[in-house]
Amino acid sequence: MTPAGDAEAPGEPDRCPFAINAAELTADPYGGFGRIREDTPVALARVADGRNAWVITRYEDVVSVLTDERFVSNSRSIPGCTTDHHAESLRWLGLSKDLVPHLAEAITQLDPPHHTRLRTLVARAFSARRVADLKPRIRALTDELVDGLPGRAVDGTVDLMEHFAHRLPIAVICELIGVPAEDRAMWREWSHGYTDALSLSRVLSESTAYLRSLVERRGAEPADDLITALIQARSEDSGRLSDTELVTMLFHLVVAGHETTAGLIGNGVLALLTHPDQRALLRSRPELLPGAVQELLRRCSPIVFGKPRYATEDVVVAGAPIGKGEVVLPVQGAANHDPRRFPDPERLDITRCSGGGGAQHVAYSRGPHYCLGAMLANQEAELALETLFGRFPELTLAVPEKELTWRPVPGTRQLGRLPVKLGAEA
Repeated sequence: MTPAGDAEAPGEPDRCPFAINAAELTADPYGGFGRIREDTPVALARVADGRNAWVITRYEDVVSVLTDERFVSNSRSIPGCTTDHHAESLRWLGLSKDLVPHLAEAITQLDPPHHTRLRTLVARAFSARRVADLKPRIRALTDELVDGLPGRAVDGTVDLMEHFAHRLPIAVICELIGVPAEDRAMWREWSHGYTDALSLSRVLSESTAYLRSLVERRGAEPADDLITALIQARSEDSGRLSDTELVTMLFHLVVAGHETTAGLIGNGVLALLTHPDQRALLRSRPELLPGAVQELLRRCSPIVFGKPRYATEDVVVAGAPIGKGEVVLPVQGAANHDPRRFPDPERLDITRCSGGGGAQHVAYSRGPHYCLGAMLANQEAELALETLFGRFPELTLAVPEKELTWRPVPGTRQLGRLPVKLGAEA
């Protein structure tokens, strides 16, 4: 196996890799990765723990990597490799031995058949029928939050990230899983701190201890929630779900179900506020809303790139040889802006995904790791935008767009704050 850190750029053995967490890429990920996409379709980068990775940015190549079984999520799936490189990276970050499994053994880090087993257990909670059944409750939660926005205003300004975009997804996922309402604020803090290396150990320690206690409580007092359903599945077949697997699954469902959807809502509101023609079109043709959310996911998804893959054998991508065991990082955000697939990709066009082709973006990934909560996130975003703009048709930014702050988290594009003036209610 060729160590990922020893890789060299195809045809350019003396080329130095760029840093994947470089400040300029974090500040402008779509522009930065767009330039890389047009310059070098397979580029060499250095990731946070010092290893090298091949960065894939063009649409067809990203889709190919995401759906090719020769690219896996866990290094132990590489023939002849017994080392979990992700676990090593977590220990490099300073995580204790007991906390590492809660990240290294998350469903996103696993390959079939283990991944398939865990995904099957939880997929029922995110089925089309279950999501449809949740719609009235999500609408009620959305109305409640929107009703409270005028009371949150200070000098006529309210932060939509703090008081709306973050609160709706955490309320929905906590209800689905079975986290009591009084604990939502705690989970907002944990979810937000998950992306900060300095607070990661504390977040994992506190949140997993909380979940173990909640699982124990649900074992004694079952309820109509996902925790109870997973406990019952484990009881029916004790070999299917260990204590660590159960807690790890719940932790990642809360974090993934909150942060990404909050980012989508915030980015979506901002995009419509800064494109009044598209906002007016959506208001006149509300049937375009589902397609509009898909266009927002394509153009301004909060996730620019996800987790890396490993080549299980020598593979050629876009003419570049990728050696067995080397790391590949598909950048979905760059693929979603590829002009070869999306004409005039920087233009926001809410009708783009309403044609016969439908949504072709890769914001939710592809293949076996396609986002479990995609339908739920779509529904939350649709209801959020419909309710917010329906109630406050004169909603405007409270500061110039250039003064907005973005969270400095590599691989993401998420607003830190979104100050707005609500205007008169409809």
